[in-house]
Amino acid sequence: MFISACDSDDGVELPLNNNLVLSEVLNLNIYEKDAVIACAASTDYDANLVNVYFYPEAGAESFKLYETDVFTVNGEDFSEYNFIDLETKPLFNGALRFFETTSNAAWFTVVYQVGDVIKVATPVRNKKSSQPSQWTDEVLINQQQSGMPIFSWDVLSEENNAIFFEVLTTESSDLISGTYTYNNQFQYYKLDNVVLNITPDTPPNLISGNNYIFTVMDVSLDNWVNQVIMTPFTVE
Repeated sequence: MFISACDSDDGVELPLNNNLVLSEVLNLNIYEKDAVIACAASTDYDANLVNVYFYPEAGAESFKLYETDVFTVNGEDFSEYNFIDLETKPLFNGALRFFETTSNAAWFTVVYQVGDVIKVATPVRNKKSSQPSQWTDEVLINQQQSGMPIFSWDVLSEENNAIFFEVLTTESSDLISGTYTYNNQFQYYKLDNVVLNITPDTPPNLISGNNYIFTVMDVSLDNWVNQVIMTPFTVE
């Protein structure tokens, strides 16, 4: 995480056009680098469409998407990023948000403000053409332990995988738990192998007979989603 102090006490609003490249915006403000959780995936219904997902922390506002051109090699060079005027959409009823774009940019990054600080996501590689995200519903669910199902799934590519993001929601998409693991297994609600937890509150007990939805994103080192696994299930 990088924090830079500006020369003046007066920051500027994030630009509403692409007149300033991202590095110019950051040089005028206090900012934190690698401070936003973000990733991107091509959709299951349109391979040209990319969703750039991010987790908005408490107090976050002024959500912005920046992108490079298609030829940019170094995603860490913020002088290559221009502002793209897109609105965000809610995911899991607003627990996460995402930008929807058909851009062929090489890299994206998400930026938002929390108080007087601008927070910048680790750059996200756009691989919609070279490595479209795979979508499946294939998850093994072991419900031998009442109310504590164990989810396990196959790894699409050990070489490309860096981490897994697991989400459990109600049938109406309300977030129950959000966790990250290095293993291709998660048990609700045990944190033994959880390396990052964005669960907002103490998660409730699962109710026998109720329907839920389990989602996994297989994320690479450059934050591209290799595979999305999503399946509904009924608690036994």
